[in-house]
Amino acid sequence: MASATGIPQENPATQGQAEDEPLLGRAGDASQQDGKGIQFNFVLGTAIIAQAGIWIVRWRRLLRHAQSLLTRSQLAATIWASVFIAPLSLFSAHPLLNSAGLLLTTQAILILQPTHAPKQKHLGTNIHAVINGTAVLSLLAAFIIIEYNKFAHAGAHFTSPHGILGLITYILFAIQAIVGITQYYTPAIYGSVDNAKAIYKYHRMSGYLLVILSFATVAAATQTGFNTGTLHIKLWAVIVAAVITLIGLLPRIKKQKLGFQ
Repeated sequence: MASATGIPQENPATQGQAEDEPLLGRAGDASQQDGKGIQFNFVLGTAIIAQAGIWIVRWRRLLRHAQSLLTRSQLAATIWASVFIAPLSLFSAHPLLNSAGLLLTTQAILILQPTHAPKQKHLGTNIHAVINGTAVLSLLAAFIIIEYNKFAHAGAHFTSPHGILGLITYILFAIQAIVGITQYYTPAIYGSVDNAKAIYKYHRMSGYLLVILSFATVAAATQTGFNTGTLHIKLWAVIVAAVITLIGLLPRIKKQKLGFQ
């Protein structure tokens, strides 16, 4: 499905200990244990660090000290708090939906990464598909809202770095979604199941790169007039949140699933 990690691969040559070895750490450090619920994948290994980055490191006095919150919180909470503190409008839904899309994409990655047994992969893929499908719908809604707002106010389209990066990100998410859905659920369109499986690793690689691009797009948003004049989200806060999230996310990558031995 639409994704920022790859779709599980049923390849006997990569099963067992090979798929147990994360990018950083020992074999089994980031693998779902047999008989343990898939919900624990959200916090397995370094995932808890990723959760801290994508959600929030610390909440303190939300309503009375909103500005203090923005200097202590991480990505989703930083954006949502900033939006709800400012006067609400239709445009407010744009950052809310975009950040929700990135949050859901991260959860979709975390749920699938530790799977290695066939049954785990099948269940993980279906959950991954649902979460990522919701993420793509959230991003689509965010795109529609910003375009409606631009047309309604005769604004210029895709002129700022944020606007250009945003358009590229939306397009790549759409491509990622189409490839992810078709390669796993309708592999026949690639000629055979083996042909579809051959591109799994590229889908995974592009997914991780797309997450990084998404963070860059959020960082660019801090330089827009709406943010500098209304939301006041700090660039450094976005960068810190992105780094914390990636520290939790990237070490759990199974290098064999990316084609590395």
